[in-house]
Amino acid sequence: MASHAHAHQPIGGRLLTLPFLVCSVLVVIAAFILAQRYGHGLGAVTNLSDGYPWGIWVAIDVVIGSAFGCAGYVMAMLCYILNKGEYHPMVRPAVMASLFGYGLAGAAVLIDLGRYWHFYHLMLPWYAQPNSVMLEVGLCVATYTLVLVVEFAPAFLERFGIEGLRRKLNKVLWVFIALGVLLPTMHQSSLGTMMVIVGHKLSPLWQTQLLPVFFLLTAVLMGFAIVVWESVMASLNFRRPMETPVLKKLAGLMLVVASVFVALRVVDLLVRGQFGQMFGGPQAGWFWVESVLMVGGLALLIPKANRGRSRALFLSSSMLLTAGILYRLNVYLIGFTPAVGPWHYFPSVKEIMVTVGVFALEIALYLVFVKKLPVLHAIEDHSANSGAPTSNAVQAKHG
Repeated sequence: MASHAHAHQPIGGRLLTLPFLVCSVLVVIAAFILAQRYGHGLGAVTNLSDGYPWGIWVAIDVVIGSAFGCAGYVMAMLCYILNKGEYHPMVRPAVMASLFGYGLAGAAVLIDLGRYWHFYHLMLPWYAQPNSVMLEVGLCVATYTLVLVVEFAPAFLERFGIEGLRRKLNKVLWVFIALGVLLPTMHQSSLGTMMVIVGHKLSPLWQTQLLPVFFLLTAVLMGFAIVVWESVMASLNFRRPMETPVLKKLAGLMLVVASVFVALRVVDLLVRGQFGQMFGGPQAGWFWVESVLMVGGLALLIPKANRGRSRALFLSSSMLLTAGILYRLNVYLIGFTPAVGPWHYFPSVKEIMVTVGVFALEIALYLVFVKKLPVLHAIEDHSANSGAPTSNAVQAKHG
């Protein structure tokens, strides 16, 4: 049995592959559009207006992007807070996903701010409004991004052989792990609170005092789903063994969280007397798409046999991710009417391309990091002594 210096290893391989090159082109296009945005203002590239002061750069890049970044949050909570050590091999790629999600969400805020050069005012106490939910969200997101940098630092220290500093960091890492569980719990729920205060401007299908609970639930659900989705994709594309035992347990947790979300949604609509809105309201169609995706992804996980099948896991996690995306999009954009009058909003092509570029950058960075840094857990090679096929070869054979 081959030994490994660390529990994680870079997978190696060529970096200039077709997916990486496609993502790079999309990033360059987004960068060109952003040069126009910073040179000529928001009006030059967006369809934002006085009636619609935010669009997909907030609703998708920030609100949804930060939910993608909850992978590290849920895995740290399982592995270090609840002491479930079997999840440890999946923690580092989850933290990396969180770093990308939150880092690029923070960058997207700077893209959307009109006076972006005043961003540092967030950190100045004399500008602070202690009763502001947005202030709490901004401070928590900024702090959590720094926490993620520290949590992911051991991967860089291992890669460059700085073992002394890595050992010292490990002694205090528990402080950052604790912060990494506290901060997302605060700001993910507060993203819901921000929309409670808009009152009647949000459709009654989504306007509820339970919005903080629903946003926290979708953050946890999307965190689990992105871990499962990423693991299945990595196994299939990099010819790695499927992490079936751990994924089955995560699938069970997704089932519980999705069930709680659906049950609370139904009870909430009944208690508020808004159940009929789903059959005739102006945004009823979007509600049904969101609900069908959520229930469909949940239903796929009910048979225990499906939780060990890569196809069912991939489909279920994809549906639950899409349902979580659409729920947040409905709250922050589709079901939200910020101003009455002739105002309307649909994102411009340039807005869409910037958002595509942000997610393309995440994929490109993922390819660089997993190939060059010890992110994914090491795979034991049994062929050295026994002549048996490697785990990778077995996985490639059995798909």
